[in-house]
Amino acid sequence: MRRFLKTFTLPAVVAVATLSATPHAGQAQNLFEPVIKVDDQAITRYEIEQRARMLTLFRAPGDPRKLAREQLIEDRLKLDAANAAGLVIEEPDIQAGMEEFASRADMNAEELIRALEGAGVAEPTFRAFVRSGVTWRELIRARFIPRISVSEADLERARDAVSGQSGVRVLMSEIILPVTTPAQAEAAQARAARLAEIDTIPAFSSAARQYSASGTRNRGGRLDWMPITQLPATLRPIVLGLAPGEVSDPLPSNNAIALFQLRDIQETDAPDPEYAAIEYAAYYIDGGRSDQALARAARIKTEVDTCDDLYGVAQGQPPEVLDRGSKAPDEIPTDIAMELAKLDPGEVSTTLTRSQGKTLVFLMLCGRTAELDGEGPTDEDLTNFIRNQRLDSFGQGYLEQLRAEARIIEKE
Repeated sequence: MRRFLKTFTLPAVVAVATLSATPHAGQAQNLFEPVIKVDDQAITRYEIEQRARMLTLFRAPGDPRKLAREQLIEDRLKLDAANAAGLVIEEPDIQAGMEEFASRADMNAEELIRALEGAGVAEPTFRAFVRSGVTWRELIRARFIPRISVSEADLERARDAVSGQSGVRVLMSEIILPVTTPAQAEAAQARAARLAEIDTIPAFSSAARQYSASGTRNRGGRLDWMPITQLPATLRPIVLGLAPGEVSDPLPSNNAIALFQLRDIQETDAPDPEYAAIEYAAYYIDGGRSDQALARAARIKTEVDTCDDLYGVAQGQPPEVLDRGSKAPDEIPTDIAMELAKLDPGEVSTTLTRSQGKTLVFLMLCGRTAELDGEGPTDEDLTNFIRNQRLDSFGQGYLEQLRAEARIIEKE
């Protein structure tokens, strides 16, 4: 859910709140009837409706009802495992988890709860969601941390690769699947799951030509060599965790699902710079990816050489059509950061959209400002990073084991 909350804001909640909070007529009956049993624990239709509505607010990709069912089944498995281990999570821990979760949307817990309730999501639904996450995190830590050790060799690799202390560059391919409507989201999620199973470079290239909405589709999704430090920070460990030929899990972003395939990785003699700030401009064009909007973007591209030239293009229009600024890398939305990573100053991308696909983003990189003599991550930071990555892996394996051993009965 961490990626979804990067795009979750109060206006988004208000927008979704305009949708009817009333269940469909066929669903209104027997709302509290159990529809799934996980061993001896029941999941009601009401819980599914509530979780699905919350996931819709969080802009989770795919079918919210299907995702809600999967999450609630996993919640039962996680809490049952915690009970068997004698683990009890106190109320202050749950409250702290709610505050931390809300902070990702620049809210406190009370503000987020009010916003959710205004959109038809009851406070206990959010509390149960957080309780499951906090409980699972503590259970995994208690169960697996004693098995995890971080060697000096692990730290050295992390210093080189993640902190950018030595040069590491990657050769990747991408597939960007547009997601602008609920129906399209479900189809895109299903397609992304299939594409993530690709294990050859030619097959991924063929799929990119067929399905990708990125400007790289005509060359099979192939990107040029790129310093690892030029990628968004959240994407670096994902890419570094791939072997050549492997494909990432589907990664949701604003109005799209992305997949990346690692084709090659190299160490270089010179260290790659970390960036303190990235300056870019986004000019918004009505019409989304229509022929007319794309033709207009192509004309503008021939007229501008620098970000300053876009002021002339936007002259006489509302100020919100042009967004220009300099931001720290971790403040830039992930989809924009990924597009900027492909560009040199003065280059343009027209891959992204906003407003549910109705607005085309004409994105130009103005420049990058390198960090000056900044201190890299400490050994403690890197140790925690490596330990958390391994905990995630152990936790996923344990959850799959719990699911395989459980008796799960679904009535519908």
